[in-house]
Amino acid sequence: MNDQNPTAVTPPQGGGQLPSDIPLALDATAVDVAFRGSNGRWSSVVTHVGLGLERGQVTVLLGESGSGKTVFARSITGMAPTGARVQGRVDFDGVDLLRMSRRELRGIQGKRIGMVPQDPNASLDPMRRIGGQIIETLRRHRPELDREAANARMLELLDLVQIREPERVARCYPHEVSGGMRQRVAIAIAISCDPELIVADEPSSALDASVGVRVVELLSELRERLGTAILLITHDIGIAALVASKPHDRVAVMLSGRIVELGFAHIVLSDARHPYTRALIAAEPSASVPRGHLAVVPDSVREQRRWGELVAVAPGHGVAAPLDEHGATIDSEAGAA
Repeated sequence: MNDQNPTAVTPPQGGGQLPSDIPLALDATAVDVAFRGSNGRWSSVVTHVGLGLERGQVTVLLGESGSGKTVFARSITGMAPTGARVQGRVDFDGVDLLRMSRRELRGIQGKRIGMVPQDPNASLDPMRRIGGQIIETLRRHRPELDREAANARMLELLDLVQIREPERVARCYPHEVSGGMRQRVAIAIAISCDPELIVADEPSSALDASVGVRVVELLSELRERLGTAILLITHDIGIAALVASKPHDRVAVMLSGRIVELGFAHIVLSDARHPYTRALIAAEPSASVPRGHLAVVPDSVREQRRWGELVAVAPGHGVAAPLDEHGATIDSEAGAA
């Protein structure tokens, strides 16, 4: 039993985690995130979560709104929401991001860790031209570039994210281009310094369906070309399957601040073992579902708040079982393999 987390149980080797010889871009261990309520008490929203992000691969963090996925992703990259108390360890190239000062983090964020926001309007300055915003990021993190070199790199980045007429778009203000193009600009900024890790937070949810698909396809193509690790946050099963399309890409399913299923994407999405994952997949729109019918998450799973560590059900595939208030495994379908 873990003193920090009385509900934790020790998982067997391979319970959804990668082998120790796999090179990781980032390795989060036993991460807890809590916020202080109006009564002065701390309330956990992420509990004892561990996740390794493999270089050159996609990891999808899948779950409904409120499951804790965005808070977890922001916390492990040094961008925790205001007021959050973050505990655990996040190893990034031999240093713990949770022990770094804000000044040290600024040297990593935007340079070695890129962020693609859910809404590009929140990250782009409406009063400045697109090209100037990309150049500013470049010169902040790569001061060796002079103005001419930064301008050339900016145009190269716009071309890389498949924006036609990059010279014209560079002179535009954000409101003068489409939402899909603004998201491509946000991706260009995220990859501008060749980061080891890109965190994409619901990058298609603010876009029309067809435009959103093209944006996530672009992320997959960039992963191939740049060899970077990608952490994609989404609630959309279709988007998860589209981006995590390679044999070693993985899906981590989050519920109530815990990862309840983790494994290779092609296995988890075709043979889910946790009832919550099954319910998410069954709720996807499909021509085979009778009209008027909608799959729902079972109440026994929805109301369950304590989950154990991942237990291996297959090589590289782990599932969490429900725990009672004393930390003992509950014998129910919620944890059945």
